[in-house]
Amino acid sequence: MGLFSFTQEIAMDLGTANTIIIYDGKIAVDEPSVVALDRRTEKMIAVGDRAKKMHEKTNENIRTIRPLRDGVIADFYACEQMMRGLIKKVSTRGHLFSPSLKMVIGVPSGSTEVELRAVRDSAEHAGGRDVYLLFEPMAAAIGIGLDVEAPEGNMIVDIGGGSTEIAVISLGGIVCNSSIRIAGDDFTADIQQYMSRQHNVKVSERMAERIKIHVGAALTELEDAPEDYIVHGPNRITALPMTVPVCYQEIAHCLDKSIAKIETAVLSALENTPPELYADIVSNGIYLAGGGALMRGLDKRMQDKINIPFHVADEPLLCVARGTGVALKNVDKFSFLMR
Repeated sequence: MGLFSFTQEIAMDLGTANTIIIYDGKIAVDEPSVVALDRRTEKMIAVGDRAKKMHEKTNENIRTIRPLRDGVIADFYACEQMMRGLIKKVSTRGHLFSPSLKMVIGVPSGSTEVELRAVRDSAEHAGGRDVYLLFEPMAAAIGIGLDVEAPEGNMIVDIGGGSTEIAVISLGGIVCNSSIRIAGDDFTADIQQYMSRQHNVKVSERMAERIKIHVGAALTELEDAPEDYIVHGPNRITALPMTVPVCYQEIAHCLDKSIAKIETAVLSALENTPPELYADIVSNGIYLAGGGALMRGLDKRMQDKINIPFHVADEPLLCVARGTGVALKNVDKFSFLMR
C-alpha cells in the first residue's frame, strides 16, 4: 500500500531554534532550524544538525541561515528549502511518487495575516496540499494534556527561541493573549554582551548558547547549583586566548532584565483576563512550555513574583509538537484549526 498511498500526514512545530516533525504519532525529526546554501547556485547543501555544525564556521562559498527570526519567517526562500529538506527526511521512504502532504503547523499567536500567509505559502511550496495552522499556545496546551475545549481557564506561557507566547485558553479558543519578542535568542544575546563587557572576551552565538544551557539561571540562589562553566575565547582588546570560569549567579544577573519583561507580559495578560477565568487560573496554576521553561529557577522566580503556582510541563521542548500531532489526528473535530 505504501507505494500508492498519495497522502502523508505530518505535524510540524516550525520553531525559531528547532523544528520538530511528527509522523505516525512519533517524533520523526527534531533538528535545529538552520539551512546551509551555496552562495553561487543557492542550492541547499545541508539542513538541520549538519547545517548547525557549519554555522559560524563557513567560508565565502557557503552561507548558513536561520530562516526564522522572532518566531516569524525572515527569509522566505531559505525557509522553504529548510522545510523541504526536513520533510524529505520523513517521507520518500517506500514511495514511488512524492506524496501530497496534509500538514498541521504551529504558528505564534501574535502573527499578522502577512506572517500567517508566509508560513502557509512556504508549506505549500514544500509540498503541502492541505495546510492547517494552529496557534502555538493552543498546541502547547493540547501537548501538555489539558482539556482545551472545557469551560475553564488555563494559562500557558510558551518561551520559545524567538518569541514568548502568553495565552489564556477556554472553550477551545484563546481568550486573551500577548506575544512578545523576548525569548531564548535574547537570553543568548544578553550573555554575549555580558561576556564582552564584563570579561572582555569575545564569544560566538553558539558558545553563548552553551553557557545558557550549562549555567543559565533565573535566580541567584539555587538549591542544586550547576558547576561553573569554563569559557575559552579571544581577548577583545589583545586577541590573546583567555579562559574564563562563569558561574550561574553572573548569568542570573545578566538575564534579569529580559526575564523581568516576560514577567510584566504575564501580569498584563492576567490583567485582561475575565474574573471567572482568573479564578480558574489561580487554582490550576500557570503552565510553562518551550525551551525557555528549562531555565533553572524560572518557575520559582515567577511564582514568588506573581503569587500563582507555576508548573513546568514534562518535556517542555516537545509540547507544541505533540499538540500539533494530536490536532492532526482530530482535524475534523477541532474547530480552532485555521485552514
